[in-house]
Amino acid sequence: MDVSRRQFFKICAGGMAGTTVAALGFAPKQALAQARNYKLLRAKEIRNTCTYCSVGCGLLMYSLGDGAKNAREAIYHIEGDPDHPVSRGALCPKGAGLLDYVNSENRLRYPEYRAPGSDKWQRISWDEAFSRIAKLDES
Repeated sequence: MDVSRRQFFKICAGGMAGTTVAALGFAPKQALAQARNYKLLRAKEIRNTCTYCSVGCGLLMYSLGDGAKNAREAIYHIEGDPDHPVSRGALCPKGAGLLDYVNSENRLRYPEYRAPGSDKWQRISWDEAFSRIAKLDES
């Protein structure tokens, strides 16, 4: 890698500027912590368990929505639960990507049924789905 004299001085000046800013009290870790607190200030915290695998890591899900008539409560941040005895705040890549799964347009939100021999799926009610599952459980 060939670095010219001018590039070398630019790199040195950038390093000195970064060191000076850090020495004056601006710590990126503190700024990120404050930004996180501000982001989650009005959110409702929901504790849950990740069901992607058998480990069962703890999740903290944050949602906004005041429960008004036309306001839909939506999850906008998911992180590991530091108080969970199994995961202690850590998440695997599947758990870390749960927010994309929750907000995916391809996610099924209603039960569907495909009749034997048919190639079409039809939407059914939740009651009908539960009764079909109960019949399968009985046999």
